[in-house]
Amino acid sequence: MPKFLDIRPLTSSAFAPFGEVIEADPASMRLINGGTTERFHALAAAEAAGEGARVIISLFRGQPRYFPYDVDMMERHPFGSQSFSPVSGHPFLVVVSEDESGRPGRPQVFLARGDQGVNYRRNIWHHPLMALGQVSDFLVVDRDGPDNNLEEFFFETPFIIREPAL
Repeated sequence: MPKFLDIRPLTSSAFAPFGEVIEADPASMRLINGGTTERFHALAAAEAAGEGARVIISLFRGQPRYFPYDVDMMERHPFGSQSFSPVSGHPFLVVVSEDESGRPGRPQVFLARGDQGVNYRRNIWHHPLMALGQVSDFLVVDRDGPDNNLEEFFFETPFIIREPAL
């Protein structure tokens, strides 16, 4: 029997067990540059553990996913966080799972608006980037270093995501 996943809107409270939502939060806003710039301060914290580790900034170009979509794997990064912020302004899906004895539990799916990003804390199970509708660019902040910072898990039976309503 297929295991369908529901898609929920991305909110800070719903996503809190996995990391931070990166968006213009009025509570974090300060005026800088003589009052000409609003700075939304410290929306997430980058993590980079291990000898020789450093935080890097990259651009990822995601190809759109097609639906229904089988979630057959999850990944996590034991030595660093990973954030995704859309540069193209297009919505995307965020798929995360709580850890259940060293493996991902049932995935949860969030629809991120084009003005929202996410920061996965280190060791959080998540699905790779899921662009919607068209090729989309993302600013990615994550860890670079000598240790293997990738663990993958493959489900015996995939979970299914239906076409999101945009």
